[in-house]
Amino acid sequence: MLSKNELSARLGKIILLDGATGSNLQKAGMPRGCCTEEWILANPDKLISLQREYAAAGSQILYAPTFQAQPIALERVGLARQAETINAHLVALTKSVSPNVLVAGNLTTLAAYCDSFDPENFDLLVENYRVQIGGLLEGGADLLAAETLMYPQEAEAILTAAELEGAGSVLYTFTMQPDGSLFSGRDAAPVLKELEEAGAWAVGFNCVAADSMTAGLVSRLRRQIKCPLVCKPNAGTPIIGMDGIPVYPMHPDEFASIILDCAEAGAAILGGCCGTTPDHIAAVKAKFPF
Repeated sequence: MLSKNELSARLGKIILLDGATGSNLQKAGMPRGCCTEEWILANPDKLISLQREYAAAGSQILYAPTFQAQPIALERVGLARQAETINAHLVALTKSVSPNVLVAGNLTTLAAYCDSFDPENFDLLVENYRVQIGGLLEGGADLLAAETLMYPQEAEAILTAAELEGAGSVLYTFTMQPDGSLFSGRDAAPVLKELEEAGAWAVGFNCVAADSMTAGLVSRLRRQIKCPLVCKPNAGTPIIGMDGIPVYPMHPDEFASIILDCAEAGAAILGGCCGTTPDHIAAVKAKFPF
């Protein structure tokens, strides 16, 4: 796994991530409500095709499809005991896409265990993340990306697990309100500052609707954060169709213009979340000399 200095030397001052995975895999035939990791293991060509498109669009970092590959999440499909192997395999799958991109082992929220602080729940989080991180390291992840976090204790558990497993660079992003507050009610900026002081490579947000307010959110966070700031929003606000499936209407050019405003406000690591496609990433790439 690369150190923070190695990442900075290799990637430059402005860094381009990938976009959405789940919504694009659903377009490729993945059923709604299935275990994404299990489906990808059975249909690896669908993931590789999507990630090759992201690499061609200009993504410098691809997120391995390990979003909910913690033992506690895999339990529902009877794969908890294979969690470490599954994480290693999915990272290796993404690393096969291109030698010119880095691969982030992806971790996410276990919010159901954070509704009220409980030391036993915290220990449970740490243990689950440790198993997952062990597999991500075995697969050869270049860094870790913890995203769509909702509670500070999730980030603390990942921080603890990463330290215990000897992981190097970690990127943390929370989903948050446009005013910069977490869904737990806390102001996000001090939480991100604490992670920065604890050694995070980068901090920021994801799964926030891209709109005219997004650059303002970046600006508010930038006042307190010195490390690289991550901006990975959705392709606008979704419209829910009659079938219950959300549709993200924002055109790639409009998305890219918002991302440009966010970069000018101080974001250094740019990408897309729900509803974004390789076309959205390519539109962002066209605006920057990556």
